[in-house]
Amino acid sequence: MATTTKAVRTVAHVLETGAERWPDRTAVDFGVAAYTYRELWSRGRKSAQAFKDQGVNRGEPVLVMLDNTIEFVDAWLGLALIGAIQVPVNTAYIGEILRHQVKDSGAWLMLIDETYASRIEALGEDRGDLSCVRIATGSWAKAFADAPELPLEDIAPSAEHDIVAIMYTSGTTGPSKGVRVAHAHAYTYAHHAGDVMRLAEGDVYYAPLPLFHIAGQWALVYACLQVGATAIVRRRFSVTEFWATVRESGAQVSFLLGAMANFLAGQDPRPDDHDNPMDRMLVVPLIDNLDGFRRRFGVRVCTCYGSTEVNVPIASGFDVTDEPGMAGVALPGYDVRIVDDNDVEVPIGAVGELVVRAHEPWVLATGYHRNPEATLRLFRNLWLHTGDAFRRDAAGNYFFVDRIKDYIRRRGENISSFEVEREVNAHPAVLECAAVAVKSASTEDDLKVVVVLKQGATLEPDELREFLRPRVPRFMVPDMIEVIGELPKTPTGKIQKHLLR
Repeated sequence: MATTTKAVRTVAHVLETGAERWPDRTAVDFGVAAYTYRELWSRGRKSAQAFKDQGVNRGEPVLVMLDNTIEFVDAWLGLALIGAIQVPVNTAYIGEILRHQVKDSGAWLMLIDETYASRIEALGEDRGDLSCVRIATGSWAKAFADAPELPLEDIAPSAEHDIVAIMYTSGTTGPSKGVRVAHAHAYTYAHHAGDVMRLAEGDVYYAPLPLFHIAGQWALVYACLQVGATAIVRRRFSVTEFWATVRESGAQVSFLLGAMANFLAGQDPRPDDHDNPMDRMLVVPLIDNLDGFRRRFGVRVCTCYGSTEVNVPIASGFDVTDEPGMAGVALPGYDVRIVDDNDVEVPIGAVGELVVRAHEPWVLATGYHRNPEATLRLFRNLWLHTGDAFRRDAAGNYFFVDRIKDYIRRRGENISSFEVEREVNAHPAVLECAAVAVKSASTEDDLKVVVVLKQGATLEPDELREFLRPRVPRFMVPDMIEVIGELPKTPTGKIQKHLLR
């Protein structure tokens, strides 16, 4: 029997509802300026009209390469209101990695911060369909200022299964892939994150994350818009300014990457460490000496497991322990299994790959943009394969063990080993190389590159780093570089990266 789904889990519905329920409450505070729910509704509609005036149609992708500014939020909301698709770009991207996303997205329009415009110019004519670039503080600012609010009747009647964003995430054997995110997916990701932290109406929530990441845009700003909280947004994470911002803003809730929490814990103790309004923190992954962190700063801590593709299927409560790899329990609405290489479920305590299914449609990734082969691999045997090794105990707790997929996660950034290796191999002294993850003292991974040189060539690690800096984002510059005579390989020629780790 056919059913009709009410399109309430859409950006337009959330934005309009917020303006009606909490018109004068601050929705987003950037430090230099703050905006109420009513103002976001107005700005979103102005942005929508400005995009329409530029010629953007429903279903079209638009690249957005902006810092944590109100213009980023304007673009996200405006594109959603006309049914277009936002493609956020990591502001660290340069060179071939940037070119791939520009071309693969199929976007003809890009909204960009003036700081990064030269990177697009450096791509030359090889930009795919990109034919129009608008500077946020230049041509776009005028278009926005001149635009009226989009009439209510012209807001696109988006369904929950319509695509609202394409978010690029690390590749493994190939370049980064664009995850197609439906409205329901974005909504539930934000809802789960907020629910885990017990985010409530009137809360002040500070998460020093970049908005171009799903955890910044959806788990911070969108989670606040859903419940009537205030999102505190700053340009970037600062160890020395974090607690000052918390005290100044009155933030009671935060979301930190494990590395961020470690950096805070590594600061010299102060007598006023406990004197702050912070109450609840989502820390992913958990850090060592969790109890010491909680006592020192007077906070409760929870954790979760999620990704752009898989949403947030596993989370803990605030009674979480600091057992290595602890991620929590499976959340309602998801089936979660740990399977072997043949997708057969393994016994309790055994290690295997985590696979996930959702009870309702459109809350997981709908697939990879322009990449049907990778989409089929992702959804093999009717389960979404995370590429992460987990184990489960008899109480139903899930523990992260290792990466199965050949990618590295460094301080919140997924790094494609393929993309790192491609750039290292471009050095004239390098014969071949392998990029691998090694355990980091700051949680997650450090990046190690193992290099084989051409006969007679020499290369110092710092020389290679200097070669890479203008070619890759800063988070892809290796922490460790090792030069060896030969890479370990299987009889079929595949590099045995587990031996290099």
